[in-house]
Amino acid sequence: MNKKILVVEDDRILNKALCIKLKSEGFEVINAFDGKEGIKFAMVHMPSLIILDIVMPEMSGTQMLDKLRESAWGKTVPVIFLTNLEATDRILEKIIHDQPSYYLIKANTPLEELTDKIHTILDSSMMN
Repeated sequence: MNKKILVVEDDRILNKALCIKLKSEGFEVINAFDGKEGIKFAMVHMPSLIILDIVMPEMSGTQMLDKLRESAWGKTVPVIFLTNLEATDRILEKIIHDQPSYYLIKANTPLEELTDKIHTILDSSMMN
């Protein structure tokens, strides 16, 4: 069974690169370019995992995560924040509260490391 991943990233070049890499790993990929589109696609497609930028137009990644966590399905879907924002105290509080699986800095995270983390998350969720 193909696992479905939603990529929510406003940088079109990075969005495309992520989609290409994830498809090459055998994932079904849905992509969105802002949080508003991301929440809509998440609720329709109910992906196995969401990769989420924080700074985006229309709705930030943290706002999208808040909305997502309001639904029964959205409370448990794994989320990886992939951002260039360093974790401030406010962001750290949000991470603890909303429990994304990882908080990764784009500039410090090669695509291979990201896909390794995705496999780890999805493999462990299949065991539960």
